[in-house]
Amino acid sequence: EFHRLQRILRELHKSCMTEGGQDDQKKGTQLLELYSLEIQMHTEKKDNKKLRATYEQAIKVKSAIPHPLIMGVIHECGGKMHMQERDWESASKCLFDAFKNYDEAGNQKRIQCLKYLILGKMLSMEETDIFEAPEVKPYKQDPEITAMNDLMMAYQHNEIKNFEKILKQNQKKIMEDLFIRNYIQDLLKNIRTQVLVKTIKPYTRIKIPSIAAELNIPEVDVEALLVSLILDRKIEGRIDQVNHLLILDAADDKKAKYEALDQWRDKLASLQMTVVNKIGLT
Repeated sequence: EFHRLQRILRELHKSCMTEGGQDDQKKGTQLLELYSLEIQMHTEKKDNKKLRATYEQAIKVKSAIPHPLIMGVIHECGGKMHMQERDWESASKCLFDAFKNYDEAGNQKRIQCLKYLILGKMLSMEETDIFEAPEVKPYKQDPEITAMNDLMMAYQHNEIKNFEKILKQNQKKIMEDLFIRNYIQDLLKNIRTQVLVKTIKPYTRIKIPSIAAELNIPEVDVEALLVSLILDRKIEGRIDQVNHLLILDAADDKKAKYEALDQWRDKLASLQMTVVNKIGLT
């Protein structure tokens, strides 16, 4: 039905345009209603290019008094778009605006937007407390928000087993949302990476089964994660597949020595300049 909807939207859009073919800003309210429908359509079709273009047109409309539900839809879809682009800051702003609009409209989608806002905070590794905002405080004890908040607390403290336990216990409140479910693997990779880096830090070599036990995942998944981190240069080392070992390089020690030498060189240069200046003055 998308083709039919597009045809109808084009016809309606014509009625909101000037003779020169531009958006008639005097019909701002009607324009926003049309844009909200277009944005929802592009979101469903996963057409991010058209979604961005329509979203940017919508936020330029100023001379309008739209229903808060319409603005909620526009900001929510904009927030999702920014999340797909990994622009966490813009996503947070849009989703917070969407939450406020839905809240003003008395629409239950305010809870969904709060869940997305918490999701974005986790993915951005930002630790600001969203519940400090007076608009959000009344919903802190909502069962769906409590589940997401508990998940965020476990995530921020690298409590991987608790994180997985909360996911299993709250399948309906968390995992049944397709948008959230699309990002769960990202969250799991992030928290496993944090725990892995912390686990291997004291060692020059460590058994891969030990890492697997700490991360609560199969050894083959540990090896895949290690390969990814080594290629990204997040850890310096190699995998001994015969003996099932991660062998870490002493690169960090060398780096620290070179940094110390650089600092020593800079201090000597500064001292030399001071001496030369004093000799020049005398």
